[in-house]
Amino acid sequence: MITDLSKVSFQALDDLPVGVLWFDSEARFIEVNKEACRNWGYTKEEFLGLTIFDINPTMKAHMWKAHWQKKQKDPSTFESRHRRKNGEEFPVSITDIFVNHEGETISCAIVTDITQRKEGDRQARLSDFTVQKAGDAVFWLCPKGNIKQVNEEAIHRYGYTREEFQEMNVLKISGDVGEEEFADIWQKLKVDKKLKFETNHYSKAGTKIDVEISANYIQFESMDFACALIRDITVRKRKEAALRGALMEIRELKSKIEEENNYLQEELKVQHNFDEIVSVSPKFLNVLKQIEVVADTTATVLVTGESGTGKELISRALHQLSKRSERPMIKINCAALPANLIESELFGHEKGAFTGAIEKKIGKFELADGGSLFLDEIGEMPIELQPKLLRALQEGEIERVGGTKTIKVDVRTIAATNRNLPKEIEEGNFREDLYYRLNVFPIHSIPLRERKEDIPLLVSYFCEKLGARMGRKITNIPQKVINTLVEYDFPGNIRELENLVERGIIMSKGEKLSIGSWFNPKKNIKKAKKLQTLEEVQRSHIIEVLEHTNWKVSGKGGAADILDMRPTTLFSKIDRLEIKRKFDFKNI
Repeated sequence: MITDLSKVSFQALDDLPVGVLWFDSEARFIEVNKEACRNWGYTKEEFLGLTIFDINPTMKAHMWKAHWQKKQKDPSTFESRHRRKNGEEFPVSITDIFVNHEGETISCAIVTDITQRKEGDRQARLSDFTVQKAGDAVFWLCPKGNIKQVNEEAIHRYGYTREEFQEMNVLKISGDVGEEEFADIWQKLKVDKKLKFETNHYSKAGTKIDVEISANYIQFESMDFACALIRDITVRKRKEAALRGALMEIRELKSKIEEENNYLQEELKVQHNFDEIVSVSPKFLNVLKQIEVVADTTATVLVTGESGTGKELISRALHQLSKRSERPMIKINCAALPANLIESELFGHEKGAFTGAIEKKIGKFELADGGSLFLDEIGEMPIELQPKLLRALQEGEIERVGGTKTIKVDVRTIAATNRNLPKEIEEGNFREDLYYRLNVFPIHSIPLRERKEDIPLLVSYFCEKLGARMGRKITNIPQKVINTLVEYDFPGNIRELENLVERGIIMSKGEKLSIGSWFNPKKNIKKAKKLQTLEEVQRSHIIEVLEHTNWKVSGKGGAADILDMRPTTLFSKIDRLEIKRKFDFKNI
């Protein structure tokens, strides 16, 4: 079986005319062969600093994790797209197997460029047929020429069953090679490690087949083997084999979908709703698992974490994975509105309920009926309004401001905060009973400094997302830039990283991402360590962004746009944090 030969040394496959890539569980390259370097355009040293996400624009973190968790022993073949160092994308066929190398599970992928080649491009055609099992047969031989294993194409081409092959010697199908010739070929292969030659083979039916053989010498469990890739060099045979291989690929994919239908349905659902969450962090994987566990229930969820860690993305995923996904998720930011307006926004009001209430207003609770209500920054909720919110959560009933009618609502509540609510309770700013009602199922969003392995992925994601928005294309992210960013603890978390990448794209010339002298991680880390409270961190970051925009708050390119906040929310924070612009009168 192919699984039995999956532990071959990297050197044995180094000269194959197909790309061979090895990955660890974090999707990082741990080895590549010469053809991979040639075709993708990277040196081996550059390759070993990349991950699958750098060359495969369609691969997402959760897709890789799902693929890794399955750890298929038999090869799986599928098509995808890869990206060369110069940014050129091309279609590939991938045959992937998991092997155990020195006690560690690794993924070995044989990748074939399936772009149509010139007739004379023999290596590209060989790669294509090898991986797709269409035009190439594969034989594993012992030193005496006994056939130990063959692939499906060999069975199809020669007409023997697998059991018949395993009882045969290769000389039975070789027309021009006898025992002495085979012994000479084996000795030369053992010295040179690889051989390439043409000969004749015969099928079980006696049909003559002209073949080209690329043989590689390998050692497995202290035994010698020859791995021979056998290509039909008859034009007619080659075209027929390509068609049969394509049909076989379709049948295999169809069978796989039918067998794993339930699993794939769940994966498609997760992929759709986690597509904005970029992570390979094992810690954050646990967060995603928590989301999946609670999403399909009606339990109230409290999402906690520092500012900028993606609490709203988690809340969106919770809603989209729930049975309420066909209904909207209504959001209200408890810090964005004055205290006297939050009640009206949440519960609505009747006409004439207060000055300015010229018509009836439907509140967020009613809008979210049958769906989800996202209470962002719940820690900012005024203490006097908290009892009414508690009643709405417990009883599922609300009353509009100025109204007397009780309205039943079916709402699933998701709350988020960057505050320490137990501490707020001690200080009398938050009701203990409301806290326990919200904290049915807590989910903590991990700060970026605890998931630094996600920084390369996030930088790549933001370069693609922000570059498209600004009409720029960043295809080269130097490892030095990544290392510099990883050194920094990012007190503003993912939002700060996104802003930094956006600034880098603006400052970069060409397709290479650059961060200038304006970013000094050591200096920034030193400043971050001096900050004592989250409000001080927020205040410092808002001032930095305001200075960057020359104190422009709203509009395109303004501070609110960069911080991904509503201008009213930012004005509220500026006022609450007592941020004031200092003028340099010398320059006036």
